[in-house]
Amino acid sequence: MCLKDKALAVRENAYVPYSNFKVGASLVAENGETFVGCNVENVAYPEGTCAEAGAIAAMVAAGQTKLTEVYVVADAPVPVSPCGGCRQKLIEFGSGEVVITMATLDGTEKKMTLAELMPGAFTEEHLENT
Repeated sequence: MCLKDKALAVRENAYVPYSNFKVGASLVAENGETFVGCNVENVAYPEGTCAEAGAIAAMVAAGQTKLTEVYVVADAPVPVSPCGGCRQKLIEFGSGEVVITMATLDGTEKKMTLAELMPGAFTEEHLENT
């Protein structure tokens, strides 16, 4: 199953009783394994989990810490990009060259690198002399 199909499938498991806005994400780790995540809302609204964060957590739980590709899909009129927090999480585990594909259910896709999505990202280089 390709990244797109995995993201579409896991999107169906999203727990979104408040927004009804389902998001699915899939990513490939450096070793070739694929991990998925969906958004999970909470009545204490800011305590939910984004789909990208769920996929990253699954990757790290499996012992992987580098991602090489990401696919995100949502039911929206235009492709939805990861939120700011997820952008920072993605850059933590991927290089600027990693491609993020953002898609709608009708198949519209937009591709960007992490560097394009998160210019001026705060990285470990900022902490080298601390």
